[in-house]
Amino acid sequence: MAQIYEIETERLLLRQWRSSDFPAFAQMNADKEVMRFFPSSLNEQQSNDMAQRCSDLIDLRGWGFWAAQERSSDAFIGFIGLHVPTAELPFSPCVEVGWRLARNYWGKGLATEGASAALTFAFNELSLPEVVSFTTISNERSERVMKRLGMKRDELTFQHPSLPHGHPMQEHCLYRASAASPYPRFKCQLQHP
Repeated sequence: MAQIYEIETERLLLRQWRSSDFPAFAQMNADKEVMRFFPSSLNEQQSNDMAQRCSDLIDLRGWGFWAAQERSSDAFIGFIGLHVPTAELPFSPCVEVGWRLARNYWGKGLATEGASAALTFAFNELSLPEVVSFTTISNERSERVMKRLGMKRDELTFQHPSLPHGHPMQEHCLYRASAASPYPRFKCQLQHP
């Protein structure tokens, strides 16, 4: 088992998952608005399986899609972090930065704050030359976060291989960040639990 990292920002704690996170995550994944740009919402078992996979990957690598906890309330609000996609993407191998937050935490800059800390970790601790982020081309909300992170959009889009040919969400845009590119650096502290 790897040494597990946690990241603390002004408003967030990115940490390993707890069993107590699973019900709130399932509620979030059943929300049709949260899952609007995914092929479908998740039932409780699918959501629990996803949370367990996130937890297992953090156990394996020490990092991943961390559970995101709001520090002021200690509430679980979703996930933010880094992931190695399993799908064979046109730009594989890669590490992506991603997030999914409960709807009542949208519009507060929390995804940007947490993802910025994840990028700092990726470049400073993992010495990655590049981190990517991608979404279906109609997901303007996620694209705005990518832009706020200083990520640059590739000119060409790609067809996500996990979706069937002709699916309305198959066309994706790709954003990239490198260690040399500027991005908003929120104050963050790395923790070794």
